[in-house]
Amino acid sequence: MIFRLIAESFVFAWQALVTNKLRTLLSLLGVTIGIYSIILVLSIVDSMEADMKSSFDMIGSDVLFIQKWPMGPEDGAEDYEWWKFMSRRPPGLKDMEELQERMEEAQAIAYSSNTVTTCEYGNNHLKESYLNGITYHYRETIALNLQTGRYFTEHETESGKNYAIIGNTVKEQLFGEANPIGKEMKVGGLKIVVIGVFEKEGTSLFGNGFDLVIMVPIEFAQRIIPPDSEDSNILLKAKAGVTNKELKDAVIATFREVRGIKPGNSNDFSIIESSMINEIVDSIIDVFNIVGMIIGFFAILVGTFSIANIMFVSVSERTNIIGIQKALGAKNYFVLMQFLFESIALCIIGGMVGLLFVWGTVKLLSSLVEFQFILPMSRIIAGLSISIVVGLVAGILPAMKASRLNPVDAMRSK
Repeated sequence: MIFRLIAESFVFAWQALVTNKLRTLLSLLGVTIGIYSIILVLSIVDSMEADMKSSFDMIGSDVLFIQKWPMGPEDGAEDYEWWKFMSRRPPGLKDMEELQERMEEAQAIAYSSNTVTTCEYGNNHLKESYLNGITYHYRETIALNLQTGRYFTEHETESGKNYAIIGNTVKEQLFGEANPIGKEMKVGGLKIVVIGVFEKEGTSLFGNGFDLVIMVPIEFAQRIIPPDSEDSNILLKAKAGVTNKELKDAVIATFREVRGIKPGNSNDFSIIESSMINEIVDSIIDVFNIVGMIIGFFAILVGTFSIANIMFVSVSERTNIIGIQKALGAKNYFVLMQFLFESIALCIIGGMVGLLFVWGTVKLLSSLVEFQFILPMSRIIAGLSISIVVGLVAGILPAMKASRLNPVDAMRSK
């Protein structure tokens, strides 16, 4: 019985589409636009979330950063007290070396310092590349993916060898299709030899990742990067069995000793956990999701009224048929379910068209900009589910009106 009702409802819905093309088209347009709006916005949010989280995939969950500036208010403060943080001294290489001597909870400790610079090779040059000076254990704290070449040896980093691993954009801008390994380029007027190239990461919400980086040993980088560079940090990876909390507590206690901070005085540094980054990403995504749901709600509301309108018209046009069905023994629930399923069928058709437009838009956007937009299967299921809910809400009153018609009065109506 239920399958026959569904089949007949889809037939009636299709007949309504074919018989009253303009009226049905205008009614379905509301559902189509509603589903298109909400699913497109949520798909863009999903794309942003995937991009943000993939940008931090290289950072393990057991890695901490020591840096000058925090990512948000500290010590229970409501505001970001930047005037307090401004007087802090950025972490230095000597701070890291002292930590290495004292820390037992960390498997690896590394130092990183950055600056914007210009690089050149022959007649080619690239402005605003990023010189990144690192210590040897940096690759144990951050996952590095090399396309070609190799990483530095411990001797090369400690001696400050003029070797570099470059990003894919740097390679393309300076060397084109040629193999850069072993070639000599200039950074800040100093000669360096390329020993490796990072895999291409592409454009993301956080820039180009390692695509624009020129990674060199920190001893060499200090010839270019100021010793008090604001963009510097110490990275620590926990030993097996050591929790993030244990590592954080040990780092705070040990680094206070390194800095000579007296008991009772505030820290002059910030500890950044990878979980903090995920929390910030989640909070940003939550805001976008709420905005998307609000936009979608109003668009869906218009679609609901459109479908309800066409269903009331459909009931009026088929009053005679309803009377005949009831005279032949059709129960109220049969008539109700018939119109309810028809409403759902119309909404599913409108929702599928909306999802098709979303898919086309996602493909178009991905081809126009260097950013990967996605349409997850969960959003397709959500779109169809919303369509069904809209069909139920929009069709319930017209269906109840049809089911309550008196068969004699219905057959006499014109």
